[in-house]
Amino acid sequence: MTRRPFLPFLVLLLGALYCLTPVAWVVIAATKAPRELFTTFSFAPGSGLLDNLTNLTTHGDGVFWRWVLNSLLYAGVGGIVSTLVSAMAGYALAKFSFRGREILFSVILAGVLVPAVVLAVPQYLLLAKVGLAGTYWSVLLPVIINPFGIFLCRVFAAAAVPQSTLEAARLDGAGQLRIFGFIAVPLMTHGLVTVFLLTFVGIWNNFLLPFIMLSDQSKYPITLGLYTFLAQGAGDSNLYPLVITGSAVSVIPLIVLFLALQRLWRADLLAGALTG
Repeated sequence: MTRRPFLPFLVLLLGALYCLTPVAWVVIAATKAPRELFTTFSFAPGSGLLDNLTNLTTHGDGVFWRWVLNSLLYAGVGGIVSTLVSAMAGYALAKFSFRGREILFSVILAGVLVPAVVLAVPQYLLLAKVGLAGTYWSVLLPVIINPFGIFLCRVFAAAAVPQSTLEAARLDGAGQLRIFGFIAVPLMTHGLVTVFLLTFVGIWNNFLLPFIMLSDQSKYPITLGLYTFLAQGAGDSNLYPLVITGSAVSVIPLIVLFLALQRLWRADLLAGALTG
């Protein structure tokens, strides 16, 4: 009997090591000087962290930090707007009965199954027709509609927003927009935090869409910017430490976001476990 809990613990521990070991290596490699990076392979910290950060900051007149700001713009604004749209759509699908609701929801579920690579080129052609290709809008607009986020918000709305509360608000004379903003959204807050985190991380790590849409390096997100460093590194090995250091720095905003919102996020996971 005492051996049973050990096996799941061991599996989870191995999974955690599998996921975290590459991250640990990137963080440690960011501390290594070029000679240490290319001559030895070890998990011992190096002596070049400050030089790597300085070179990362000064290279290309600080273009790396411009890429960081672009990623914050794409992921922050895109995540907030996408979460709001998902919340409204999910709430409507969960709490209103209208003709074609199930068909519409089935279409949205089908959108979850469509790979992003299939949609990227048609999206580029559509945005090029209206003159938005190559602009910030070309990265922001495609991420606003998130089928998976709409699906989650419908589940959250159905579970967290009692129909009796909505009926009581309507009897008190509250309009639909007021009910959604002051009743539904607060009740769905924990779930919306989860949707926002998933959307933010997805946009932050997105590479294909900016790669197709953008040609101006000043508009690149951090993923595409680091890719240009890596491509240039074929002719200049000194850029490899910049790629590794930039990759380590790019993880920091995600860690800060998860730590800042972990109370709400963990509460949503606990609520899901209790209701399940």
